[in-house]
Amino acid sequence: EAVEAFRGAAGAGPSDGAAEPAPVRVELPVDAHLPHDYIPGERLRLEAYRKIAEALDAEALTAIIDELRDRYGALPPPVVTLLEVARFRQVCRAHGVAEVTVQGSKLRFTPVTLRDSQVVRLNRLYPAAAYRSAGQVLTVPRPSEGSGGIGAAPLRDRELLDWCTKLVTSVLAQ
Repeated sequence: EAVEAFRGAAGAGPSDGAAEPAPVRVELPVDAHLPHDYIPGERLRLEAYRKIAEALDAEALTAIIDELRDRYGALPPPVVTLLEVARFRQVCRAHGVAEVTVQGSKLRFTPVTLRDSQVVRLNRLYPAAAYRSAGQVLTVPRPSEGSGGIGAAPLRDRELLDWCTKLVTSVLAQ
């Protein structure tokens, strides 16, 4: 229910008539929410979700972090992860990625348009990745813990977000 509230808040951008930035859909296996015991009131939680969803840059996110710490105390792990999701959305938006999802054992990034030099970089850094220019889709095997051997657990939470951020910034960098 918290994720649904966050998604709903993400669609409710600023209403001052300014052009709204394109929404970024991130559907990854992360425990990212505002716990009931951290922010007890539903209205206050929804307001916090809205503020996080509307944070378009690092400064705005830092202000939200300061406000949460000031009002409710130390940030529990699910809140830290929620803020990392917001940071990852900012990175995706800056690089033109509108959607990051899990499809089976793969991560899917769309739309992605790569120049030849970026395709070379992708193949060097992520040899198992697949890029389809016609569909503007980049798929990579879901990363695993450790060396990624057979039976290794897939990355989750902040580790997965860090890995995805590194992929976006290293491959899609101009």
